[in-house]
Amino acid sequence: MDRLLEVARKLARAGAWFGGLLIIASALLVGVEVVIRRAFNLTIGGADELSGFALAIATAFGLAFTLLERAHIRIDSLYVHLPVRVCALLDTLGLALLLSFFGLITWYAAGVLETSWRLGARSMSPLATPLIIPQALWVAGLIMFLVIAGLLLIRALGALVTGDVVTVQRLIGSRSLTEELEAEIEEQERARARAPEPGA
Repeated sequence: MDRLLEVARKLARAGAWFGGLLIIASALLVGVEVVIRRAFNLTIGGADELSGFALAIATAFGLAFTLLERAHIRIDSLYVHLPVRVCALLDTLGLALLLSFFGLITWYAAGVLETSWRLGARSMSPLATPLIIPQALWVAGLIMFLVIAGLLLIRALGALVTGDVVTVQRLIGSRSLTEELEAEIEEQERARARAPEPGA
């Protein structure tokens, strides 16, 4: 199971990069649109539509990576004062509820995709984008999230049943302040290693 999660982590990282590149591309497109409109009173047409598609797709593909990195926003006011076993149980329950919620979203998203396919729906814009293209990417991102979240839940449940609360915490628990600091220090060290030497 841990090997599967490692593969899932690589897949989720690739999805996050894909989503990030989409956001950068849409920002560049909107920037060019603004400059052209201001300088030449021209428009590319559809920049807002494409950036909307990019945001939805990038969000869907970023969900799994965010979950694996335990970076979703959580309110820990009470959580930090509870016993470790209770926290592990709540973490597992929280993941199960998140999975259920996104299962419902994905079900309806797939229904929207199926309708667009059946009707040959296009966007009501100068681009007349076939909606099946952005919707298929959006649904693919949501499905990827569901599969990875399901794997994570199965692994966490296995650890919870055997009483391995440390593994539950490592996989799906809220990050501690120490872990946040360690992650930040590690990122700074990676950035320093990538930076060119002074005078080079």
